[in-house]
Amino acid sequence: MLKFAIITAFLGQTKDRFHEYNKPLTVEEKFKMMTEISGYSGVEIIYPYEVQEAAATRELLKKYNLGVAAVNVNVKAEPEFRSGGLTSLKPEVRERAVQFIKNAKDFAAEVGADKVTCCPLGDGYEFSFQYDYATAWKNLIETFSAAGDYRRDIPLFIEYKPSETRGRCFIDNAAKTLCLLNDIAIAEMGVTLDFGHSIYGNETPAEAVALLEASRFKYYVHINDNDGRWDWDYFCGTKHFVDYVEFLYYLKKYGYNDYFTSDTSPTRWDIRGTFEVNSRLTTKIWQRLDEVDTSRLDGLMNDGDYIETWKFIEQNLLGMK
Repeated sequence: MLKFAIITAFLGQTKDRFHEYNKPLTVEEKFKMMTEISGYSGVEIIYPYEVQEAAATRELLKKYNLGVAAVNVNVKAEPEFRSGGLTSLKPEVRERAVQFIKNAKDFAAEVGADKVTCCPLGDGYEFSFQYDYATAWKNLIETFSAAGDYRRDIPLFIEYKPSETRGRCFIDNAAKTLCLLNDIAIAEMGVTLDFGHSIYGNETPAEAVALLEASRFKYYVHINDNDGRWDWDYFCGTKHFVDYVEFLYYLKKYGYNDYFTSDTSPTRWDIRGTFEVNSRLTTKIWQRLDEVDTSRLDGLMNDGDYIETWKFIEQNLLGMK
């Protein structure tokens, strides 16, 4: 049975440059809302800005019968991280960024989470000659090594993203993330693969899955969609339906059994309805992949005649018989 989670920050008030959406909610109110959304059993919680007290959080999780997909550690909002935390030119800032992750691992262990995920959005650049790239890479290895080596029982997953808050993030695609993990060489680390980040970073998400599967590192999935130009966090299937089917096809093929976590922003749309689309659509596609002859699909791909492959997609995955 598929497991679905929500990044709970999206259940309360969100903002863009011009508008506020929905109303602020306490952590308990967010958890209570989770029980009213069909298909979900887990949360990804933001540390330290959404949750801080492990004992109180653990009690709320128990009260609402929720698991923890991941603890998301935010290493970007502090003033000293504006120009990068993990790659800062100041050793004391890098040390503080590492400590944020270590603290998140301690918190994760106390609330029963099995991983911490970190998206280093403040670490990047905007202009030519702004950074020494080799030094930045060295600092990423140093800081993520220190964070990853701490409490190896709680693996650290690195989430890549092409941009935001920086014009270009240093860790911006799956291949570069794997290069970093190979340089670090800590087995208890992994990659958070966000479908939308992959799309607007000009990757093919299914290919990214195959690349990660071929590595020695684990991976964890965020689901959403966008228009390929920005990370809009739309609900699944709205822009790249066939790409999403292919994404699930490879996850199923490789036996993915971790949470499908909705990194989706409901802005103008009903919160419950938005997240229910993600779980409902993903489940229907997953079930459909159980029903079709995927060995036939594999054979068609190996034969190399895409017209015949597309006929199979039309008839079996799109229902156009």
